[in-house]
Amino acid sequence: MRRSPASSPDMRRVAGRLLTLAFVALAAPALAQTPGDPRAVRPTGPVVVTDPNLPAKDFFGRAGSGSPGRADPIGFYSKGCLQGAVELPADGPNWQVMRPSRNRAWGHPETIAFLTRMAQAVPAETGWPGLLVGDISQPRGGPMLTGHASHQLGLDVDLWLTPMPTRRLSREERETMSAVKMVRDDGLDVAPDRWTPAHLSLVRMLAREPAAERVFVNAAIKKELCRSAGPDRSWLGKVRPIWGHDYHLHVRLACPADASDCVAQDGPPRGDGCDASLDWWFTDEALHPKPSKPRPPLKLADLPAACRAVLTR
Repeated sequence: MRRSPASSPDMRRVAGRLLTLAFVALAAPALAQTPGDPRAVRPTGPVVVTDPNLPAKDFFGRAGSGSPGRADPIGFYSKGCLQGAVELPADGPNWQVMRPSRNRAWGHPETIAFLTRMAQAVPAETGWPGLLVGDISQPRGGPMLTGHASHQLGLDVDLWLTPMPTRRLSREERETMSAVKMVRDDGLDVAPDRWTPAHLSLVRMLAREPAAERVFVNAAIKKELCRSAGPDRSWLGKVRPIWGHDYHLHVRLACPADASDCVAQDGPPRGDGCDASLDWWFTDEALHPKPSKPRPPLKLADLPAACRAVLTR
């Protein structure tokens, strides 16, 4: 399995920090809050590829269903696509999919299995009835029309930091309901009236999973985890600070063992991540980044060549 270059988007190294300031607009904290459209009609079938120099998101955003073939994540988390995706059912015993009009509940089969297993464990681990599931991936992966720079391989998933209610939400509620912000308005710490031990239990459970490569959270949440983790801190190194993510967390799974076309991310730095490297996230540079010129969208020609076939089958 190939490895990513040393400058993988973990947003932890100083050089990476400067580059990823441009990512702030794509990882805006309001993304999980953006309402969907209860009346939206899904596109269907494969996509006709015209000019490969057009933005890839315009093609992948029009795919309405998964492509045939063996499940295969192709490329890197922020530059790839997904063959053979599986859709997470909108309702499960311990989960409900949010913003269904986005049609982003598709993932690699291992991601879907991971989610269903974690959701089943949530009541005993946290006391919550279950999980509210945000974006996973589009039906054929690839760049999204709005929001994420990653989520292109079906190996990334957003989970709301709001417990699933004991009743089934209506379609209207799933499209318009807001998650609860867990971070103070100044960004320096969690909101003590909202953050609970159940949130700690949820993050710890996810990070302890061998398949989990990263768990991305707001820096204020990472700070609180560092304070309250207890004597077993072995899982903390996987939990990485990132902009936004004060309403939800982001779990990234490792490339599956048989996925030869999946470009793996470098392992997290050694240690629990609660050292001086965390302090930078509370500087003015991180809390109030200067506006930067947006990067041009990825073109279809920028993605692995196999992604064109994934679109058109």
